Amino acid sequence: MGRLFGTDGVRGVAGRDLTAELAMDLSVAAAHVLGDAGAFHASVGRRGRPIAVVGRDPRASGEFLEASVVAGLASSGVDVLRLGVLPTPAVAYLTSALGADLGVMLSASHNPAPDNGVKFFTRGGYKLPDAVENEIEQRLGEKWDRPVGPSVGRVREAYGEADRYVSHLLSTLPHRLDGLRVVVDCAHGAAHMVAPEALLRSGAVVETIGATPDGLNINEGVGSTHLGALKAAVIERGADLGVAYDGDADRCLAVTADGDEVDGDQIMAILALAMHADGRLAEDTVVATVMSNLGFKIAIRNAGLNMVETAVGDRYVLEAMKQSGFNFGGEQSGHVIMLDHATTGDGLLTSLHLMAEVARSKRSLAELASVMTKLPQVLVNVRDVDKAKASAPELLAAVAKAEADLGDTGRVLIRPSGTEPMIRVMVEAESHDQASSVAHRLADVVRTVCA
Repeated sequence: MGRLFGTDGVRGVAGRDLTAELAMDLSVAAAHVLGDAGAFHASVGRRGRPIAVVGRDPRASGEFLEASVVAGLASSGVDVLRLGVLPTPAVAYLTSALGADLGVMLSASHNPAPDNGVKFFTRGGYKLPDAVENEIEQRLGEKWDRPVGPSVGRVREAYGEADRYVSHLLSTLPHRLDGLRVVVDCAHGAAHMVAPEALLRSGAVVETIGATPDGLNINEGVGSTHLGALKAAVIERGADLGVAYDGDADRCLAVTADGDEVDGDQIMAILALAMHADGRLAEDTVVATVMSNLGFKIAIRNAGLNMVETAVGDRYVLEAMKQSGFNFGGEQSGHVIMLDHATTGDGLLTSLHLMAEVARSKRSLAELASVMTKLPQVLVNVRDVDKAKASAPELLAAVAKAEADLGDTGRVLIRPSGTEPMIRVMVEAESHDQASSVAHRLADVVRTVCA
């Protein structure tokens, strides 16, 4: 069957790949691995049954998957708090704030509505390490003694905990947003209620799009993967800026008053410099992935800051941050981790702090984003090739020649896909034409060498 857990939980087409039965089995196994009946729960001041929090995005399939997950947990002797529709980072935060033993989020992030996923958090609100995911998989379908009578878990609704999350976000703000006019695109997703509320309470003048989910329209033409609607709305309504979340709101992108895109690298550059100026950037270091634009690295270096690179994936960014005591990092895609305030990427938290810097500095988002110059970046996906040959000597030699030709003003990244028979070729250069020429030349080499 292969490994169930991917880069961010277990995902698939709901009802076909991710069935009600699988969701229940995963929850039972997770309860056995993550639940600790002897744990002391600070939130209730007692030892007793494990506690889990469960949230979801608005997908129609989330309704039956939530029922399966709750049934699996409660039948395993876990008390369950149903949070309702909330962003992934809200579930992570509430796992910690409520002293829960585990958290569960049902979402497929930026994927289309037919997809869904199950994501677990450990005590404290952190994503699972690979070893724990492997243990959950190994315990699927194992025989177990089922609790009965007073030992079964109890289930209660905890929809009001959304306010605890919003209040937490607002408590982190270094500056109010009074008078700032913003358009927020909620992707018809998990942030459609909490994002407008948080922004309004912060003092911003808020207009929303993508905030009427019907269970089937999540990410459909809106959100961080479809910025066209936001760009048009910002220009039409004369807003100072716009922000867009993905379906589960663990990341965000932004657009300027003129409708120009501001990606995760630019957002990280703005926030890193602001944190450094206030003495809040631990070790004067930013953690980013190998996909971050070379222009970002140059901007960080020119500011006298350090940068640590990781593999692609916010979980690897977080691992590096925790390991070395850093408190800020993220990805070009808009996953930004502010470890002083959150245990995972949080699009709403990121957008609030980005807007706070606009309000504090009295500079436009375009001005702030100009701290870095994005080099043209071309990505070519070479499909149906042997990923194991990505380190073939002929390919490495071609990459070395390309890097020598580009010099200090460009770079090459060859990366096998984690889920498909595909090798990604990414090239950055001073001009788009040069990046495109080198990328397609290397793609031809990949097709020949890795056939």
